[in-house]
Amino acid sequence: MVKKQRPTEDKTDQKDNLSQWRWVIALALFFLFLFLWQNYSYKTTQEQQTYTISYSTFLSQLDSGNIQSVVIQGLAVTGQLKQEAQITPAAGGKPVKVKEFKTFLPEFQGQGLMDRLSAKNVAIDVKPKKKSSPVLDLLMGILPWVLIIGIWMLLMRRTARQISGGPGGLFSFGESKARLFEVGKTPGVTFKDVAGMENAKKELREIIEFLKDPMKYQEIGAKVPKGLLLVGPPGTGKTLLARAVAGEAGTPFYSISASEFIEMFVGVGAARVRDLFKKAKATQPSIIFIDEIDAVGRTRGAGFGGGHDEREQTLNQLLGEMDGFEPHEAVIIMAATNRPDVLDPALLRPGRFDRHIVIDRPGLKERKAILDIHVSGKSLAPDVDLEKVARGTPGMTGADLENLANEAALIAIRKGKKRLEMGDFDEARDILLMGSVREETISDLEKRITAYHESGHTIVASELPGADPIHKVSIVPRGMAMGVTQLLPEEDRHYYPRTYLLDKLAVALGGRVAEKIVFNDVSTGAQNDLKEATALAEKMVAQWGMSDRVGPINLGRGEEHPFLGRELAQPKRYSEGMAWLMDREIRKFIEEAQARAEAILSGKRDALDRLAGELIKEESLDREQIEKIIGPPRKRREPGPPLP
Repeated sequence: MVKKQRPTEDKTDQKDNLSQWRWVIALALFFLFLFLWQNYSYKTTQEQQTYTISYSTFLSQLDSGNIQSVVIQGLAVTGQLKQEAQITPAAGGKPVKVKEFKTFLPEFQGQGLMDRLSAKNVAIDVKPKKKSSPVLDLLMGILPWVLIIGIWMLLMRRTARQISGGPGGLFSFGESKARLFEVGKTPGVTFKDVAGMENAKKELREIIEFLKDPMKYQEIGAKVPKGLLLVGPPGTGKTLLARAVAGEAGTPFYSISASEFIEMFVGVGAARVRDLFKKAKATQPSIIFIDEIDAVGRTRGAGFGGGHDEREQTLNQLLGEMDGFEPHEAVIIMAATNRPDVLDPALLRPGRFDRHIVIDRPGLKERKAILDIHVSGKSLAPDVDLEKVARGTPGMTGADLENLANEAALIAIRKGKKRLEMGDFDEARDILLMGSVREETISDLEKRITAYHESGHTIVASELPGADPIHKVSIVPRGMAMGVTQLLPEEDRHYYPRTYLLDKLAVALGGRVAEKIVFNDVSTGAQNDLKEATALAEKMVAQWGMSDRVGPINLGRGEEHPFLGRELAQPKRYSEGMAWLMDREIRKFIEEAQARAEAILSGKRDALDRLAGELIKEESLDREQIEKIIGPPRKRREPGPPLP
């Protein structure tokens, strides 16, 4: 591997700029010194052997006829006495012998003073108002122009270097903002620092082997994928995995966010793309990593901007650089996104992003490995079981687990502990899943309603064999909720049977049903439950084909994060009659789930009262305490035939 040295033009330019600034500063200091020296010498010459007297003393000497001559210059009067006089200072002190004097006249004199001077035969000399020295006038006239010309020359030199391809200058906004991570100069990240993602690592090893030994592939005629697209939810470690590839291969790694290409000036994004690929080719073999590529790679012509806006020009330039006329066999482009559905088809075709690697949420073993990395350097108590912690965090990403470990450490510090205990991890998980505890006082009636509401969720979940196991129930206000019932699955799920989803609907409506049974009324506390139940029923009907009347079709209704431009450009895939039928089926699913929850709670009224009373007393109950009150849950049911 041949590594090219970086050009030394930057250092030379910096030295030239520094020397020019030194010249300007030295000239300014010279003129300042000249002004101060001239002003000091001028004052010393004028004020030598001169004593300042008060105006009243001047008048008394005038009346006594002891003034020989005066020079009037503005309001300043200098003169000479006929004979030395003993003059006592106005502030008191020892008398001083004065021959030459200086005093200041009041603002308005009139003709009276001149008549008195003439009457005493005083020689009068009137001079114009004192002006600044010639050197000062020259300094004040030349110094601003010297500074302006010096700065102008400096800017012109920098602009000339920019036009000729040099760095910096007035027009540097077309330069790429990518950050370069060079081998040996920045902390390296390898696959050992990335827990889990074994499948993704296997697919990336070919890229690493190619960057280390490209001749091995060229001899047999094989071509390595030019582009790799990492797809996955936020926080799953896509950026970390890209840096690990660069660390394993030992090549320069250029990292940039796609939003940094876009500017208000048309053409700037395309210029930055060209500059980025130019730098990468100069240091090849190298890796370019573009994070959140959906910011610039969205489908063209689908929005309101037309086909000539800045984003689409940037995308066109990116497409040309990835697979254009100029080959770049040793530059690998990696990108990450959590919205692959909005990317332009031209960007996803073979020859550009040849390989799509899915980075999914970690499983149980991967979560355990991630926790091992994030707790390294932390003092753990003997009761900490990371496997149990990992089992209780299904669906969490690597970023979530890092936050969990850090939150547990903060809780331990807040309590004055020296080591992290299992209870700290449980409390940290409750904060992340349910929110922080709100310190507020609620009325007895609201507390009772909340207790029965959460008890309704708990009993329905305990009686339905397909529901997730209960972990904790609490009526302590957390986050935006007055109470929380936490269910944790025993294992990771990849498929959701219809029976499981119907049980989940019944559990979601159990709180509202309990309020209706006990108080013969309903409250606004079930707002979030109704929202989640409606969204789930809509997906079951319109996306997953779980309604017999609608049929096994996907109508796209209820999709999350719809792409605005594509949604407006494409009409609905169903008629008004089908929309009415879907509404009927969604309502049917919810009403049936409510009837199931009502049947369970009506038959378990005693258990409902006992659990609610204990919740009012204790405010929070775990799984073991709940089972002592209402009995063990029904045996978990394996997926079987769907409910009628």
